[in-house]
Amino acid sequence: MLQNFGIWQIALILVIVLLLFGVGKLPQVGKGMGQAINEFKSAVDTKGKKSGSDTGDKDDKDDKDDNAKSS
Repeated sequence: MLQNFGIWQIALILVIVLLLFGVGKLPQVGKGMGQAINEFKSAVDTKGKKSGSDTGDKDDKDDKDDNAKSS
């Protein structure tokens, strides 16, 4: 993703961010972004664990119920 950006484009973006937020707000902005990324990662990990364990059990129960009804 960063392959398309050169060093000058990244420097320009950093200068614009510095002008928008100021020196005092940058640590708070960075902390907020870090927390958001961590929450996103934990949500993705939690969803992956839940979906992996739930899919097999439900399908097996439905198949057993269908077989019992048809007999």
